[in-house]
Amino acid sequence: MCFATAVLIMTLFNFILAFTHKVNAQEFPPDFKFGIATASYQIEGAWNEDGKGENIWDHFTHTSSDKIFDHSNADVACDSYHKYETDIALLKELGVDFYRFSLSWPRILPTGYVDDGVNQAGVEYYNNILNLLDQNGIEAMVTLYHWDLPQHLHERMGGWLNETIVDIFAKYADLAFHIFGERVKYWTTFNEPYIFCQYGYENGTYAPGLASNRGVDVYVCGHNILKSHAAAYDIYDKTYRKKQKGKISIVLTAIWAKPSTYTRKDFEAAERNLQFQFGWFAHPIIKGNYPQVMINRIGERSTKEGFKKSRLPKFTNEEVRQIKDTYDFIGVNHYTTTMVKWMDDVQIGEPSAFNDLSVEEYYKDSWKSSGSAWLKVVPYGIRDMCKWIKKNYNNPSIIITENGYSDPKLILHDFNRTIFYKEYLKYLLQAVYDDRVDIQGYTVWSLLDNFEWNQGYSAKFGLYAINFTDPNRTRIPKDSANFYKAIVKTRRLK
Repeated sequence: MCFATAVLIMTLFNFILAFTHKVNAQEFPPDFKFGIATASYQIEGAWNEDGKGENIWDHFTHTSSDKIFDHSNADVACDSYHKYETDIALLKELGVDFYRFSLSWPRILPTGYVDDGVNQAGVEYYNNILNLLDQNGIEAMVTLYHWDLPQHLHERMGGWLNETIVDIFAKYADLAFHIFGERVKYWTTFNEPYIFCQYGYENGTYAPGLASNRGVDVYVCGHNILKSHAAAYDIYDKTYRKKQKGKISIVLTAIWAKPSTYTRKDFEAAERNLQFQFGWFAHPIIKGNYPQVMINRIGERSTKEGFKKSRLPKFTNEEVRQIKDTYDFIGVNHYTTTMVKWMDDVQIGEPSAFNDLSVEEYYKDSWKSSGSAWLKVVPYGIRDMCKWIKKNYNNPSIIITENGYSDPKLILHDFNRTIFYKEYLKYLLQAVYDDRVDIQGYTVWSLLDNFEWNQGYSAKFGLYAINFTDPNRTRIPKDSANFYKAIVKTRRLK
């Protein structure tokens, strides 16, 4: 064979390999799973029906409506309590592999306490959902806590600020595993504790609206969440896993932090931002303790502020052992990216979580906006976030448990949303194929336009629109529903 022929053959071979990779990189792995998500308070309505107890968001929206953008509440919301059969028919139409939804703790246990009695109507509601999902061949991913703490627990014992809630939550989890577990493939204990601790117990903009003990309560909340998560994991692992054969983990906030410049200081600031956000919960669960940067910075600032011990609570050696390795996968909620810039430490004064972190965050003017001020469209962030998790935590299995785009009003021909999903999924596939990140599934937020916390109904995330002035709450498919349906069916990014 002459040299020129050999070169031609090698060139053709490399071209074929590159073309094959390009084609395959548009296809999802055979065992990759597609899902869609909702949450109890955001869609169910029926806030005081059939024995359900009040939750902290019921109370918050009824007493502090000024903190909700449109002064609304979720008393009726999507009325999914009465329309769950319609919603599951939509899931069937989409062809998704799994449905991620949450249990309303006070719908099952009105006071939050198992010993005070179980509300059978609540149990029946979730039994009906699980049975119908099973009949339609759709797996269930169930979240035990998506921010709707029983109001009774908050008033009686302080909720997440009282360490006795660890045992109370464990008993609730045990009950849920016992009743529902044989039909649940995936459990997640908590949805985004970073968000509800930060905004509920530090800034006061989310229920229960506390902001009087900044720099302290936020970390107590996180500490008790981690211990509660470990307790629930331990119960499932020892009592239910062998028979039910499910998986259990937690869902974490994952906002990518991009350094403002290539300087060492900006890289350090971005890394610190990720550790104070994602690492706050991932580090103890995967490695056994808080990130060292959190331990050091909060400890040092606490001393200078006159505290006798760090405002960041300390785990005992036994608690470290109990919390470490309490995950079967990591649930990752990723929507957006922030630019992060170094700033000099805030001077010692009143403590706060912001001062502990001390970085500057901003959005680039060039980034496309959405219907939510906090959600800028930055598709590459999902890849970079997954790469960072792989690098820092030894490539754990990841399920993207939320990713979505909001419109500011009801738009059926939602071109921006379909482009959002196409671009984010493109970068997710690059993380799978080029970076070898162990990503097992992807979840759209959300099935329906719904109550979006302090944004009320002003942000529309759903693949299906709802006119909330219509008593029937009719579900109307958007173009994005057909777009996602095609991806799920073909297992390919068009």
